[in-house]
Amino acid sequence: MTVADDSIARFYFRHLSGEYQDGTVYGADCPFCAGHGFTPGRMVVFLNRESFFYGYFRCLNRCVPGGFVNWFACLSGISREEVPGYIPAQDVITTQPEYPVENINDEIRLYGDRLTSSLIEGFTAGGVTEATLKELEIGFNGRYIVYPYRQEDGNCYAARCVYPDRPEDYFWHGDEKFSVEPYNLFNLQDIRRCEGGTLFLCEGEENMLPLRQLGFPGVAVSHYTALDKLSPELFGELKNVFLVINNIPESEQAAKNFASRLGFKARILYWPAGSAPGYSLSRLALDSGREFGREVSVMVKQSRAFSPFASPEREYGLFLQNLEKEQGEEYLRLSSGFTLLDRTLGGIHGINVIGGAPKIGKSTFMIQIATEMALNRVPVLYYDFENGRQKIYQRTLSRLSRLSTAEIKEERESGEIKERYDSACGILQQLFRFLRVINDRKVTPALMRKHIEFIRHETGSEYTVVVIDSLHKLPFKEFSERRSGIDAWLRQFESIRDELQVSFLVISELTRGPAGSYDEEPHLGIFKGSGDIEYSADNALVLVPSPGSEINEATQVRSNRLWLVASREHSPGSVADYPVDYPFWGVKEQSI
Repeated sequence: MTVADDSIARFYFRHLSGEYQDGTVYGADCPFCAGHGFTPGRMVVFLNRESFFYGYFRCLNRCVPGGFVNWFACLSGISREEVPGYIPAQDVITTQPEYPVENINDEIRLYGDRLTSSLIEGFTAGGVTEATLKELEIGFNGRYIVYPYRQEDGNCYAARCVYPDRPEDYFWHGDEKFSVEPYNLFNLQDIRRCEGGTLFLCEGEENMLPLRQLGFPGVAVSHYTALDKLSPELFGELKNVFLVINNIPESEQAAKNFASRLGFKARILYWPAGSAPGYSLSRLALDSGREFGREVSVMVKQSRAFSPFASPEREYGLFLQNLEKEQGEEYLRLSSGFTLLDRTLGGIHGINVIGGAPKIGKSTFMIQIATEMALNRVPVLYYDFENGRQKIYQRTLSRLSRLSTAEIKEERESGEIKERYDSACGILQQLFRFLRVINDRKVTPALMRKHIEFIRHETGSEYTVVVIDSLHKLPFKEFSERRSGIDAWLRQFESIRDELQVSFLVISELTRGPAGSYDEEPHLGIFKGSGDIEYSADNALVLVPSPGSEINEATQVRSNRLWLVASREHSPGSVADYPVDYPFWGVKEQSI
């Protein structure tokens, strides 16, 4: 299709008499100059179909603000039905805000006449001419530069007054109501003028001025923090919104947050690598001089429609990167230390929920796995709501030294027992670098994330294991009911697993059978108080007494069998038997 065949081009050809200045810019006598007291000048219309500003017009005399085809029709008194792309359903009567009777229009005109030659020279050095300052009605009150915030009705009720070269020194003049959202958008009227087209959204009025000098439409917020409260609905009728921010991390994050709410029409202009911290568009205009337009053009061309998704290339690269990690030593260390269990699960990955009857030895089992992984230099966070930190350490020392807890408390002067004790103490001290036991009953998902970040930083590890002892004793202060609270925690575990590469070992209680016992055949439905375990758990395991196992009368311990009852990747079935290693607070693994 040639330009002459295009509906928007034909619309302008029908209402303007002119010619092409080059292949894509159409020039004609401005039809609006005479009516606004200007000597007749030229109007240019950009008709490059590949441009974001296709269909944008502006008068070189600046007799009227530029805009897109709908704004041209409005200025010309042309029915919207003649505008290309007109859809009747879009003509919805909207309620306009109730504006005050009083305004500060006269003061704004007075301030505009007070701009000093030195201020004008300063703006000119940054590529902004006096004509642009007048077009935007920027003035001076004797100490502060005055930026008028005109509203949709054409009146100004508030202005932001900024001390020259000291942007942190400012105040609002006029009606304070108009210093906050949704009114605190500089040059707000350009949004309507750009309906169906594109405009720039800038951080800081001073950064919009050089863009306006180039002829681009734009609006501005006074500070990046204003983006958080800016309504995306304001830009609902636009096709593209370029976000122009200062080169600081906080501005970039604010822009991303707003872009995620605005959607695909948002395009963030990123600064080239090596740009100075805090660099801004006004500074770029000052430094680049006549090359400013070319610099902006490059940033625009390099921009991409905002997406919350990684690019296909990045996604594939991350897949290969993670695949390589899973072949590395650190990933392979994510194992329980029990050969048969690791063979069944392929190591400790994802969310592993382990259920069992009370006093069957679930904590003993988990403490051993957690401490063995810590000894293997895997960072472990053990959230304990059952035993207490001191008891966990004491039982670990008993297992490592092969001394009962009673023997540990006895005095040791010399001999083989002291050597075992001292050696175990040395091992225990080593594992403390990778093991943290938390007894805080006010833990929240946000706090858990912080704990994970801390231990990853302290150990220099990419992976973390979190043990929950137990699921039913997690705090539910934020949740209305226990069951819904458990399910909410499980959903948080899923999120943490995926975002932070965390593996979970979660102890759960079981539901009593019809006879009040826990002797049911292991299956997914016997976990207590949560229907979400079957959806959240990557592996669901149940610890039950081994068949034919009787409690030893002398030791009150017996052998337990571990069953994998459900898994995303592995076949269910019995794993192994785990007789309690009495009196050393550990378990041993035996094949069935």
